[in-house]
Order: sequence, then C-alpha cells, then structure tokens
Amino acid sequence: MDAQSRDRPDGVDPADQWVLNPRTGTYELRLDDSVPRQDSGRARRETASAPRTRPSVPGQRGRRSARAGSARADGRPGGSGRRGRKARKSGRRKALRWTGGALGLLLLGGSVGAYLLYDRLNGNLNTVDVGDAVSGRGLKDGPLNILVIGTDKRTGEGNEGYGDKGSEGHADTTFLFHVSADRTNTTALSIPRDLVIDIPECPTGQPDGSTLIVPAQPGARFNESFGQRGRDPGCTMRTVKAITGLPMDHFMMVDFNAVKTLTTAIGGVDICLDKPMKDKDSLLDLPVGPSTVQGEQALAFVRNRHGLRNDSDLDRIAVQQQFVASMIRKLKNEVLGDPKAMFDLADSMTKALTVDTGIGDVPRLTALAGELGKIDVKNITLMTVPVIDNPAEGPVKATVVLNPVEAPQVFAMLANDVSFTEVEKEERAAGKEAAARQRALLKGPRAQASEIRVDVYNGSSTNGAAQTTLDWLRNVKGVLKSANRSNAPEKIAKTRLEYAPDQADQARALADMLGLPAAGLRPGGAPAGSGDAGDAGTDAGSGEFRPMTLTLGADFRSAGVPIGGPRKPPKGVRTVEADRQICAK
Repeated sequence: MDAQSRDRPDGVDPADQWVLNPRTGTYELRLDDSVPRQDSGRARRETASAPRTRPSVPGQRGRRSARAGSARADGRPGGSGRRGRKARKSGRRKALRWTGGALGLLLLGGSVGAYLLYDRLNGNLNTVDVGDAVSGRGLKDGPLNILVIGTDKRTGEGNEGYGDKGSEGHADTTFLFHVSADRTNTTALSIPRDLVIDIPECPTGQPDGSTLIVPAQPGARFNESFGQRGRDPGCTMRTVKAITGLPMDHFMMVDFNAVKTLTTAIGGVDICLDKPMKDKDSLLDLPVGPSTVQGEQALAFVRNRHGLRNDSDLDRIAVQQQFVASMIRKLKNEVLGDPKAMFDLADSMTKALTVDTGIGDVPRLTALAGELGKIDVKNITLMTVPVIDNPAEGPVKATVVLNPVEAPQVFAMLANDVSFTEVEKEERAAGKEAAARQRALLKGPRAQASEIRVDVYNGSSTNGAAQTTLDWLRNVKGVLKSANRSNAPEKIAKTRLEYAPDQADQARALADMLGLPAAGLRPGGAPAGSGDAGDAGTDAGSGEFRPMTLTLGADFRSAGVPIGGPRKPPKGVRTVEADRQICAK
C-alpha cells in the first residue's frame, strides 16, 4: 500500500497530511495539497514535541489553516474562553470514544495502527488480496464482520519455541468481531482451533499473478483453514462464512510478536488467577491473585493450556478472552489520550499486521476507525462458538464439533444483530416506549392461513428469495393467496410487512409463521377493502382488494428460518464483558 500512496503525481504523501491538534489531543487530516513534502516531515516532528497547550495546529497552510488559526478576530487567543474549554473537553471525549470503542479489535494487539497511521505506518502494513472472500459491503452498509486471525507461524526473535518448525502457520487464535449496524455493541466470537468442520474450496492468488485453487477438505480442523496446503486468509474467511452463514467484510492477521510488543508498549496487562499457573516449557510461573504480564511472559500466558481445568484449548480461549478484556481496559484507561505513546504503539503493531486490500490504506482504515469508535467498551462482549466433544472420537477427546442446538442460535443472533450485552441505560430508556408500541402490534387475534393475502418482494441479496418464500408459504403453511412480485425497488436491511388497519389479524398470523419481530411490522394506509376492484390481487367476492406487502431484507436467510432469530443467547453460553475484571480459572 505504501507504493500506491507515496510518490503520487501531486507530490503529496497522504501520511504527511495527518497533524496533531494539541487543543483536542487528536490527529486531524489536512487535505491542503500545497503542503510541501520537505516541510511536512518537519511539521510532524514539531507537532510531536510541541506542548499540549500550544494554541495553534502545526503544519497547516492556506485557507484551512486560516480557519483554525491561533488568534480570533477580536484578538483573543483561539480556543480560549468557555467555548474553547467546551471544545477541548468535547474533543477529548470524542477521542476516547473514537479509539476506545475500537479496542475490541485489538486481539493480540493487531489494530491500534489502523487509527493513527501516517508516514512510516503506511509502509509497515502488509496487504493480501483475497478476492471475493470479502463481502464488498461499504463501511456504513449495516453491520460489519471483521475476522481477526492470530497465527502460530514462528517469526521473530525468541519465538523458536512456539509453533511448528518450518510450517507456514495455522489459524491458531481466531476471533470474529461482529459490529452491530447501529454501532452500539460488538460481539467477539472465538472459534476453537480444534473445531472439526469442512473447509471449502479456496482460490488463492499467487506471486506470478495466477490463481491456485486449493481443494475443499472435509472433516478438517479449523486451524488448517490458513497456512496449510497454500491457504491464505481468504480461505479462513470462506471457512468462517460457511460455518456461521455470515458475510465476511474484512480481516486482520497478526503473529506472536504482536502480543509481546503490544503488552510491552503499554506497560503490561493486568491479570488475575484463582490458582497458580506454571508451565515448565515456557517457564511461566504466576501466583494466585493479581499479576501484570508483558512481553515473553504475556505470550506464554495466552498460549498456555497446562494447569487449566481440563488442559484444553477451550480453557485457553477463556483465559485469552479475559486477557483481551483486561488489555482493552488498560488501553482505554491509561494509554489513550497520549498521542506519542499511541503512535509508538501503532508503529510496533503495524509491523505485525496484515489486512485485506479493502482496508489497506489510510483513508479506509480511518473510515473503519470512525465506525468502530462509536462503540462503548462496556458494550463489547467476548464469547466462544458453542461446541460439544467430537462423537466420532474415542474416550480421549482431542477435537470438538459445533453444538447442533446452541451454535445455530448464536449465529442467528449475530445475523439479526441482537446484542449479547445491554446497551446504555439512556438508549434503552429512549427505545422503551417504541418497543412497547411494537409489542402491542402482536397482541390480538390471528387470521387463518387461508385468509392471508400477501405479495412477496425480494429486497435481499439472495437470488430467488421471493419465490422460495412463496413456495414455502403455499406448500407448507397453506397461504394460497400469495404472489411473487419479484425484486423490490431497493435493497433493505430488515424484512418488513406492510398492512392496512383491517389486516392486522393477517399480519400477526404471517409474522408468527415468518418469525418476524414486531419491529418488522408496518401498519398504516387505507383499509384493504377500500381499493379499486380492478387492482392486482382483487377477489371481488371477499371484499378484500389489496394484499399485504412482504419485503424480504438482508436479514432473510432461507425460507422457513425465523427472520427475527432468538433474542437471548442459549443458557449454556458463557460471555465475558470487556469492562469487567474477572479472575481466570
């Protein structure tokens, strides 16, 4: 990506356009192309060393600089007075939200640099073109699914004792970060490395520009979806999509060095144990109670499975989740707000970071940061894909398979953007009245299937969704007065059912069949019997001249699968909330 961002025809490196605003403590993008390259580096150095109370923003030129100058028209210093203090306070609060909410992506320290990249950080990033493994959705087009892959490839000094010698690595630690469409919450879903699944066929780009098709591999461990047989991160993305049914938007990949450099850069991560943890291989020796780990010790801690309850990878995942939650709190409470410390941290982390080409430059990473920054840390939940012991194995269980009951429920919650943690009380209070009105829509009598009249439109990205739904309604549910009206005028995120006041009983019955939540009901319009008898769908003998309108949205998965999905996680699913201190067991 550095090749495409440097030596541009206009002679301006986008990295040179990021400057520190000392009044807010944040970096701002200055787009004045008149800034000379030879001056911009000096401006950055001056910025880094400038006192935080300095009233002007260094490195700005021309019209934009004049607007943000250090003096007001009345002669008073810029940023002074009540409005200036409010601006600084608001700026600091925005900075914490902008970076703090994004910390859910910092598994193994992989993504701090995404929010402060300029100059040499561009050169640190590695990118991989994974083709159509990415969804192609825009950063503002609904929810985001970002796959964070921690590999066990032995790269870097001191890592000889980890991983398989000579191996290209595996998908050793993998988190799927699901960011809600409204940006109020994030769920980080751990995928066990020993989960037995089917790895789909995977096209991978080669150095000579050709494409290698890696054959599908049924009954394989999940960790083989990367590195083995020439598989790239796109193969892991395709595998996760096959497991969860969720589209993959982007990936970030890190290695062992990221754990060591990140934890050292922030002065260690605080952990808590309910019993001692010792490992003779890594020389890990931690006592009961609180400790602070960094560098080699931190890597040994997150990699250790010995001395845990079952010495299993699932126990190790639980420890990793608690470690990540503690790291998030440390970064939010002690590191954020210090631009120099954050830049140093970003510099070391991006050296271990690989991303897809869709977020492989500063503007797109900045846009991603803007979306992630809307999330409060307390609304980040970490959990593990529900699994059971592999029944195909003997008494000694080394692998797991998906829990056939609980895993689909978790995937359905993510597909329907259901939060695994409560959002802010103010947000809940604001939506309380609306939620009560929606629930009231489902109260009342239900019509018989033979009385339901509905036109089905496809507003999803699933080809043939309207026809398959129509066939299911007619053949399985007995809704014979239904019709396929083909594609909707535009694609929509959520399925909706529009109906007239005298069709409420039909709407309730159809919502029950579809598993459509109350939020999907759209009452209004003229009574169904008031239409012109010549309208489409007219039954002159019934007095009902207009059918309801069902428009399938992006939340549609397949005919017969409840659109709303479950509203609560299965009872057996354990979660870790990022803002709470929990001692590892």
